[in-house]
Amino acid sequence: MKPVDKLIRVLIVDDEVSQRTGLAGMVNAWGMAADTASEGAEALEKVASFSPDVIVTDLHMPGMDGYEFLEKLHEAGDAPPAIVLTAFGNIETGVRTVHELGAFWFLEKPVQSNVLQVLLRRAAAHNSLRTTNRALERQLLYKGALGEMVGKAPRMQEIFVLLQQAGPTNACVLISGESGTGKELVARTLHALSPRRQGPFFAINCAALPETLIESELFGHEKGAFTGASERRAGCFELAQGGTLLLDEIGEMPALTQAKLLRILEDSKVRRLGGKAEFEVDVRVVAATNKIPEEAVRGGFLREDLYYRLNVFHIHLPPLRERREDMVPLSEFLIDELNRKHSCRVSDVSAGVQEALLRHNWPGNVRELRNVLERAVILAGEGTIEMKHLPALFQIRSATSTTAPITTDSTAPDSDHVHFAVGTTVEEAEKGLILRTLEHTKNNKTRAAEILGISLKTLHNKLKEYGSKEGGASA
Repeated sequence: MKPVDKLIRVLIVDDEVSQRTGLAGMVNAWGMAADTASEGAEALEKVASFSPDVIVTDLHMPGMDGYEFLEKLHEAGDAPPAIVLTAFGNIETGVRTVHELGAFWFLEKPVQSNVLQVLLRRAAAHNSLRTTNRALERQLLYKGALGEMVGKAPRMQEIFVLLQQAGPTNACVLISGESGTGKELVARTLHALSPRRQGPFFAINCAALPETLIESELFGHEKGAFTGASERRAGCFELAQGGTLLLDEIGEMPALTQAKLLRILEDSKVRRLGGKAEFEVDVRVVAATNKIPEEAVRGGFLREDLYYRLNVFHIHLPPLRERREDMVPLSEFLIDELNRKHSCRVSDVSAGVQEALLRHNWPGNVRELRNVLERAVILAGEGTIEMKHLPALFQIRSATSTTAPITTDSTAPDSDHVHFAVGTTVEEAEKGLILRTLEHTKNNKTRAAEILGISLKTLHNKLKEYGSKEGGASA
């Protein structure tokens, strides 16, 4: 479907009623939207309320004339392009206005309608391009370079360049990186940069599906193909027709399924389970893994021939701890996003919070950072995120980094606080905090995880590390 053209908004400024109404009538007849003003002061108000894409203005008017009007717009910055109307013999004034005040063009009166129409469309296109360029400049300064991907670190900038090169193609891409680094976001960015952007984007986690179901999910099945197959079902390749399919955790896909996937990548044909005929599919495949691809091949998790077929482009996402220069812009971007999600008005973070975020090792990468900030944004509500809004682990680490004397007396009467001595390691403080919180919740792990600001799975993993017994816990 052809996209609908943006409506061009034109502000016409002229003190002669017949002139401005006549021009407005022509502009409306051309499928644009026109508004009018009789002199400069009124036009300035209309610019603020009407937000024109193009201005058509006379120069000689009572009150604030056209030159002063354009001068004020020029001083304010981000003025829409202006077409200046001049009387016969005033071409020199028109040229001076173009050069000194950045007007788009000038026209002699009486105006030729066909010339004005062409100029209006060109000026509007120029304004749209300028607006897009400004947005891209802001994106480069604030977000990095691409969509919702944030990164000023050199390694991230290299990834942005590679995405811009690979995005418009149909080539397979293999994305690697630790969990939480944003592999699916990279895949979605590739899709958005491709000619398939209007098509579907499908993601399937190969590690989340049992071996008996993964082929049905991928390739679909016919009615009666296996017990429980009561009707025909389309697989992900069919559902992603004309779009992009992300195969997440490709190293967890069974070897037999990997062999079938390789054949589909070679000839672009799929056969449903229980089906007799093959049919063509037009799908771009992007794969992701949290393993190092070469090690996955050596370990037998990923077929070597499939690896070479997928690895046309390889994008490796660095962990967050290796690009700490991105912490501030990434946090700002996430806070803005979370403000919109939760209708909050958080503006910034305190110096202590910023230091704590920079010092943390972020084993969960960007996903962990987002979770920490989401909790903090909700608790703060508005204003500044303070240390008290972060999970308790961050507060303990902040306390153990100071030189203030801290008692180790675990029998202190203040049962709601944990005390550690200077020199306590982060690991020891973390263990003490977790075990003390479990005591406080009477071994309710679900409640303890909520207080600590970590997932229940993370809590269980920590307890296994400490060799603690888990019997008798409530959930």
